[in-house]
Amino acid sequence: MKNPENQLAHEISPYLLQHACNPVNWHAWNTAALEQAKKENKPILLSIGYSACHWCHVMAHESFEDECTARIMNAHFINIKVDREERPDLDRIYQTAHSILTGRPGGWPLTVFLDPNDQIPFFAGTYFPKEQHYGMPSFCELLLNIHEIFQTRLDEIIQQNNSLMDILDSEHEINDSGSTLNAMPLDMARHQLLSAFDSKNGGFSRAPKFPHPAMIERALRHWCLTRTRTNNDQSISEIFFLNLQKMAMSGLFDHIGGGFFRYSTDDYWMIPHFEKMLYDNGQLLPLYVYAWQISGNELFSHTINLTASWVIREMQSPQGGYYSSQDADSEGVEGQFYVWTRNEIHQQLNADDYKIFARCFGLDQAANFEHRWHLHRYLTDAELANELSRTENEIDESLSRSCKKLFMARALRNMAGTDDKILASWNGLMIRGMCLAYRATANDQYLESACKAMNFVSHNLWCDNKLLASGKQDNAHLNYYLDDYACMLLATLEYLQCRWDNNFLDWAIRIADAILDDFEDKNHGGFYFTRHDHEKLIQRSKIFSDDSMPSGNGIASLAMQRLGLLTGNTKYLSAVERCLYAASGRMNQQAVLHCSMLNTLEEYLNPPVIIILRGDTDKTGIWQQAINQYYLPRTLCFVIPSGIILDKSLADKKPVNDACAYICEGTRCLPAVTTLEELINHIRSGNPHTETP
Repeated sequence: MKNPENQLAHEISPYLLQHACNPVNWHAWNTAALEQAKKENKPILLSIGYSACHWCHVMAHESFEDECTARIMNAHFINIKVDREERPDLDRIYQTAHSILTGRPGGWPLTVFLDPNDQIPFFAGTYFPKEQHYGMPSFCELLLNIHEIFQTRLDEIIQQNNSLMDILDSEHEINDSGSTLNAMPLDMARHQLLSAFDSKNGGFSRAPKFPHPAMIERALRHWCLTRTRTNNDQSISEIFFLNLQKMAMSGLFDHIGGGFFRYSTDDYWMIPHFEKMLYDNGQLLPLYVYAWQISGNELFSHTINLTASWVIREMQSPQGGYYSSQDADSEGVEGQFYVWTRNEIHQQLNADDYKIFARCFGLDQAANFEHRWHLHRYLTDAELANELSRTENEIDESLSRSCKKLFMARALRNMAGTDDKILASWNGLMIRGMCLAYRATANDQYLESACKAMNFVSHNLWCDNKLLASGKQDNAHLNYYLDDYACMLLATLEYLQCRWDNNFLDWAIRIADAILDDFEDKNHGGFYFTRHDHEKLIQRSKIFSDDSMPSGNGIASLAMQRLGLLTGNTKYLSAVERCLYAASGRMNQQAVLHCSMLNTLEEYLNPPVIIILRGDTDKTGIWQQAINQYYLPRTLCFVIPSGIILDKSLADKKPVNDACAYICEGTRCLPAVTTLEELINHIRSGNPHTETP
């Protein structure tokens, strides 16, 4: 029976709607709920999670669907449910508070109790079981204890809250006076990456093992930046190539349907937490493109194809935007959609194919997930060919044939749920990944997918010169955040390298101007996570470090620096310099946590190359294809057809002969190049990493 006091039924978020029929009197985070807490002098029970989260589902089933638990919650608290993907500002603040209060990293579900008068948290945790378990009290015991503490020890709560606010206020205060911008943090990051790297299994920690794509990319960029023909830093390049190889062969990757899961629960990348997040795949797809460009390894090409195909098939809405995630659970069981019995696989494959598949994916070993098998690849094609006396081509054809049959069989199962919320920031990451994949592979499907998503975001989430953070079909809402603007700005610059459009260049300029107007700290440099007129919260963050998402400051400054060099508008370059100085103290202290900012610093110290190709479209297209075969992290190449009229910032880039290339290195422009040979020689002369490692 529906609870009439539950206020979530009219929300858009699939996560909030999952709780709309709970007996808990849930509210969304809004003024009315906050005012009710003040009026009734009840603490706020803030529960933050997301649709694909397994332990969010567990706690919901155990506690939030339970009538007895709900009665306690409703009697003593104002209960507010938040989708962390819709409100990353709240999630960032209260995750930070959790870490301060508990001394441990947070996670989801996040359970926080707030003072009703100022929303300052006085107790925090993550998942709590219904019964005493895992060394934790039952959730009902916790609720009653928190209620008693709030009634009897308010003075202690106020004192603790004051101390917490002092810590939050000082969190970003690092004295940057006297800082200089130099390469020291780049070298420091190299040493820190090597120190943390698991050279046997890949990754940067023991279980739980996360991909950390910003760190992996930083390793590659450092190798490319410092590599010469006499100095090949194999140790730092191994971080990139070994990591990607291990993840692509592991259970972190869906070998049947494509796409990466969130993280591994073991040291070997074997058993994942089974949710698939758009933002993870949007960051990982470019890394496999780079690896393919450099090495030509078919494993990386295969990973690109499967990942991009999964996104187009299952994660792109009919209107064009990309969905947020796929659930860890189906039929109430984590991983149910993805795991197999031996018999299920044997029934689908002939004897010869089964022999190869079983040896490849460990069906000849003990079950690795609750008496069943989650597919984790143990041997490469070459190793299988040698062991089974086959050719690599025969192995590849057999495995491909088997995976197609298993894909069809798996499609008959009940699929994990999809969160069909469309987030601007995550769409920006995937649009960029699709554009990079298109340029490396020339697969038109990837560009078409990126084009559809670009059009969706620009038409549905861009309203009155503002970018809304979230949409669902034609319903866009919620204030925008720095990450939304930053990721879409970088994606637009990537898209323009696939297909020039004056309108999208104009849009990129409007996005960059909005970042300056709405987010920049005019006094100290850098960009706040929330806009200047955002709802007043207990903290306003200015974040330079990466977490599961790359730093908004890092992405915004990288994109703005590139836009400034493309258009010649120095206001963008000046803002980037101010941002780097604001972040310099943090980069100098903890370089490895600021890899996205380090990419901007690298391009500040070693300005990128802007190549503009003009002339006959067929010929310039061939020139661009020749460039796209290389990994060129600090090169942007735009093909602008002859018939397009450019504004004054690019008006001097006129066609010469059938085709020509204008090359600008930072703020220094070179004479037009009129042959492909000259262009490729110029690229190779400045990029020794264009040789295979």
